[in-house]
Amino acid sequence: MKAIVPGPTYAEMLNPRDPAPHAAGEMDPANLFRITWRGPDRQVRHVALPKELTGTEANIIVLAGRCFPSGSHKVGPAYATLLEGELAGEIEPGVHRVIGPSTGNFGIGVAYIALLKGYAATVIMPDGMSKERYQRIRQYGGELDLTPGTESDVILVLERTEHYKKDPHSKVLAQFELLPNYRFHRYVTGRSALEAAERHGNGRVAAFVSAPGSAGTLAAGDEIKARFPEAVICALEPTECPTLFNNGRGTHRIEGIGDKMVTLIHNVLTTDCVQLVHDDDCVMGLELIQRQPRLLERILGLAEGRLAGLQDLLGISGLCNILGAIRLARSLGLGPEDNVVTVATDGFDRYPSVLEDLVRRQGPLEEGTLTGWFESLFRDGKPPKILDVRPLDQKQRLFGYKKDVWAGFGYSAAYLERMQSQSFWDAEYERVEEIDRTLLRQRQAAR
Repeated sequence: MKAIVPGPTYAEMLNPRDPAPHAAGEMDPANLFRITWRGPDRQVRHVALPKELTGTEANIIVLAGRCFPSGSHKVGPAYATLLEGELAGEIEPGVHRVIGPSTGNFGIGVAYIALLKGYAATVIMPDGMSKERYQRIRQYGGELDLTPGTESDVILVLERTEHYKKDPHSKVLAQFELLPNYRFHRYVTGRSALEAAERHGNGRVAAFVSAPGSAGTLAAGDEIKARFPEAVICALEPTECPTLFNNGRGTHRIEGIGDKMVTLIHNVLTTDCVQLVHDDDCVMGLELIQRQPRLLERILGLAEGRLAGLQDLLGISGLCNILGAIRLARSLGLGPEDNVVTVATDGFDRYPSVLEDLVRRQGPLEEGTLTGWFESLFRDGKPPKILDVRPLDQKQRLFGYKKDVWAGFGYSAAYLERMQSQSFWDAEYERVEEIDRTLLRQRQAAR
């Protein structure tokens, strides 16, 4: 058996050890110890958007995921899921191939982590995603198993995954159903979000906004609610695929979210509301911020270069999160001391082809057209479509949807019932310290 390549504990992903091992290039396993929201200055990487841009009094704080190894924070749950499988003796290098069901970023993370830790990897994903995602997976040595459809056809990915589960030499890093995804985001992302907010406004978090794919990132809301019970946790969905909103389904262009299901790891108890965002709003918003910053600066009366810090920082789901955060802040009537936290999962490097498609669909982008987009996206005074899912009947609807999906994949009624209690989620979260102790013992024994 090959030796297991060491990586960080959950605590070290939250607060990397100082100094971190030096990495000689992107493919060096030392990069495992750079899976963190923190930058070289040991501060949580984030930006507070200019209020001239957002048009809202509240502080819109965006955690920046593109600086994680492999270019997305989804590498964190990919690593955590592989780590916990190794600690349980279920995954061994040289014995198992790791399988990553995904629509992109998690699959990229799986291919990258597998390369660093010495595993072969296969990523199962729809065949209608951006070409940049496929290229990155192949760059890291991952094989692709493509299923028909696009973002909204993830159920086909899960069905294909079931075939791999029957192979004793394949181990599925099942982001939609395994709880390391929940643990990473509640512990690492949730605490990082709280720390970022301490530097702005009143230092509290009034709301946390995230568009669920696997719904892992929404677990940060559990940690935020543990500190600030009054915080509003808002899930965003494409208007074209309103599954959590009204059990609706449809295709859309926001890669990474809107997967036509209530995922197994989504703790719907702590989701307070669901908001709809049009998919093309997000694509047009990315065009404005990424490719038209000088025009925006002129519209807003800002000095040239004022928006330069947003260049390459955002992908399509990041724009979705920002638009949702702005609209929620207005809906809640938040003021200048209030903080709304959200995330940018990845950066622009995965989406040039999507903006090229936008130009093909829209034609030449004249200044008047772009100005109209800005007014529509950032200054539209119409109330957003927000559904309060705190009432019991809404919780029961979401639980029922979860049961319908996951009973079909072999989960027992008793297990699914336990998920209806917050004690289930808290107990799973409390395993973090035990997992960290086990990993430290393993690392010590390997020296």
